[in-house]
Amino acid sequence: MHLLRRISWYHTMIEMPNWKFMLILFSFYIIINFIFAIVYYAIGIQHLDGVNASGNFLTQFGQAYFFSAQTFTTVGYGHISPTGFLTSALSAAEALIGLLSFAIATGLFFGRFSKPTAFLKFSHNALISPYGDKKGLMIRLVPFKNTNLTDAKAKITLGMSVEENGTMTNKFYNLELELDKINALSLSWTLVHPITENSPLYNFTEEDFRKTHGEILVFITTFDDMFSNTVAARTSYTFDEIIYGAKFKTMYNRSEDGSRTILHLDKLNQYETT
Repeated sequence: MHLLRRISWYHTMIEMPNWKFMLILFSFYIIINFIFAIVYYAIGIQHLDGVNASGNFLTQFGQAYFFSAQTFTTVGYGHISPTGFLTSALSAAEALIGLLSFAIATGLFFGRFSKPTAFLKFSHNALISPYGDKKGLMIRLVPFKNTNLTDAKAKITLGMSVEENGTMTNKFYNLELELDKINALSLSWTLVHPITENSPLYNFTEEDFRKTHGEILVFITTFDDMFSNTVAARTSYTFDEIIYGAKFKTMYNRSEDGSRTILHLDKLNQYETT
């Protein structure tokens, strides 16, 4: 399939970083006005009434460029106006393109600001920690904005290379969680997969994690009252990002007067070895 048909430009523009999105908008605005200014100049600067025809090339081209910008934005200060059929037709076409372009840009702005987003942060590392008389795979996440998240659900999938009949194959396993859903997500949530006899990680040592090629995929869905919609977040940890024999430090405490719980976001990634 052709590259242009494989890419959803709307989703690309919605998902890209803010700086890149603004750079594309400004670049498009500058370039398209530059192209129209070249065409106006090629038709003849004398067909732009109000342009100083005695000026040098840069002065005349600059006036054609700013006339294009005024036409593209439909501002039309009136200092310069088109004369002749070609110039008038071109300025009419440019005004239409400008209106359509600003409508598309406005839609993209609205889409970016109104897009439901799960404001969740995940710990930088997954840990293999003591869990009762066994061990458990633990991953911590926390909401980091003043949102009201309810009905949160978690799913963890393990993908790793295993040897079968002398050949390496990729296998995927759904990891059972101690708790896979909670009613409200207002504090931190530590996802715990107990490593029991039924776990694919059973009897895995620290050396096994270093030697095996694998990845932990984490999927979170939750309902956000602000957006009145279900939002999702995901992350992953390669086996290189799993710390063996450690546990997370507590990242919240009660206030001095005991009236509220204080959540310390800067402690999300803090752990201690056991």
